[in-house]
Amino acid sequence: MKLVISKSTNKNKKLMAQFFDGDKKIKTTHFGAAGMDDYTLTGDKKARERYRVRHKKDLDTKDPTRAGYLSYYILWGDSTSRDKNIKDYKKRFNFQ
Repeated sequence: MKLVISKSTNKNKKLMAQFFDGDKKIKTTHFGAAGMDDYTLTGDKKARERYRVRHKKDLDTKDPTRAGYLSYYILWGDSTSRDKNIKDYKKRFNFQ
């Protein structure tokens, strides 16, 4: 499955993930509250840890197409680089 991440078309969200099976789009997920900080913006490791503790439950869905997963690993990932976090996300969940 292919994953494309771009700026959200929803004014209340930061990013948008589009999932494709071949040439057919199968799902669009908007994630990240617009106007709010995240680790890629602040680099605050303590804030990242607090976020991860609060949102660990979002991973219970076991669905990497959900907003909770995308925010957890991309906006609050191991790196302050969104591009690196996106690359790592694709590798972790076998997206192209």
